[in-house]
Amino acid sequence: MMKRFSFSLLFISALLLLASQCMAREQLPATARVSAFYAALIETMKQGPELGFMGRYEKLKPVITKTFNLQLMTRYAASPAWRKASAKDQKKLLRAFTAFSTATYASRFTKFDGEDFKILGEKEVPSGGIMVETHLTPKDEEPVSLNYLVRKNKKGEYRIVDVYLDATISELATRRADFSAVIKRDGFNKLIVSLDDKAKKMGLVAIQ
Repeated sequence: MMKRFSFSLLFISALLLLASQCMAREQLPATARVSAFYAALIETMKQGPELGFMGRYEKLKPVITKTFNLQLMTRYAASPAWRKASAKDQKKLLRAFTAFSTATYASRFTKFDGEDFKILGEKEVPSGGIMVETHLTPKDEEPVSLNYLVRKNKKGEYRIVDVYLDATISELATRRADFSAVIKRDGFNKLIVSLDDKAKKMGLVAIQ
């Protein structure tokens, strides 16, 4: 009876150890968000030549919408003019920014040529959120550091809010500088037109 009890205890302990090891290998939510984005990007790249620009665009748009907090990014990039804009114009800019962002990925990642996307780890940042550190290594080239700032949205879902090139260059800060220049020179609505024009030049047939 004692032997049977000892064996059962040993078996349960082994199961608990195995479960804890499996849980340790599971990705944390912020890292999982970036990992899923990379997986979708690689899949699209592998089908890239057959899909063409519009095919890649249509495939990536729902992924990008789910991965990035586009509303927060648009609001920040267009501030302070965003706060003064009407709800209708804000909606138009969000649509234009989404199309522009998706078109950018569809035009940059046209095919898979042995690129390696590697997630190095994640860390909390003082400003709030989690920085997921990654390397993109093109074939026969040195790795490029791409870090993703991930925060929870109002629903508690993890979304990317910024991308840092070489760990220092903020894409969102760059966008804000560019957008502010256009708004200051030509106005809020001109920014919408400008983003639409850029998306069309990349190959977008119709702004959606």
